[in-house]
Amino acid sequence: MFDTTKHIVLEDERVLLRPLTAADRIHFVPFSQHEPEIWKYSLVGAAGDAELDYYLQLALDNHQKGIEYPFIVFDKKTQEYAGSTRFYDINNAFQTVQLGYTWYGKKFQGTGLNKHCKLVLFRFAFEELNMVRVELRADYENKRSIAAMKRIGCVEEGVLRQNMPRPGTGRRDSIVLSMLKEEWLHGGKDALQKQIDGLR
Repeated sequence: MFDTTKHIVLEDERVLLRPLTAADRIHFVPFSQHEPEIWKYSLVGAAGDAELDYYLQLALDNHQKGIEYPFIVFDKKTQEYAGSTRFYDINNAFQTVQLGYTWYGKKFQGTGLNKHCKLVLFRFAFEELNMVRVELRADYENKRSIAAMKRIGCVEEGVLRQNMPRPGTGRRDSIVLSMLKEEWLHGGKDALQKQIDGLR
């Protein structure tokens, strides 16, 4: 069961994820001011002071409500804060959860950091929370994100047509992918670990 009131820290040798706090705003300001394109495909962006304040407040409010659990991502290799990710749509009764709102600064993209993040997140969801399904979604035009999810073993399920607004530009189609507990335990975890080992 996912108890969102707990202080959860997830880590391996490369990455540390801890609960997002209001004080973490300072770590996001450089990304917000200098890399606004990070949130091109995001429903909730953080480009500029106003958007960043809204992004943080919404994440913290939803954490307080027990429907989301946002993390800040720390890269142990560079000793820098790198981005954020979160669990949302938490459904303990059905043993399902969504994983998303994931972003990293440019210098951390393509470095293998995302694989380490997904390893500790999937391990926590399936092996500690006993979730049966972890779902991930992305804007269908966000080919980089989709490719990254497929590389770590997520299975494409389909496309939800025009299911949500795209900020400023109409509506977006969302691709749905997932990882099941049985897939994780019988091959998915080992395959992702092998990819990580290959980065060394």
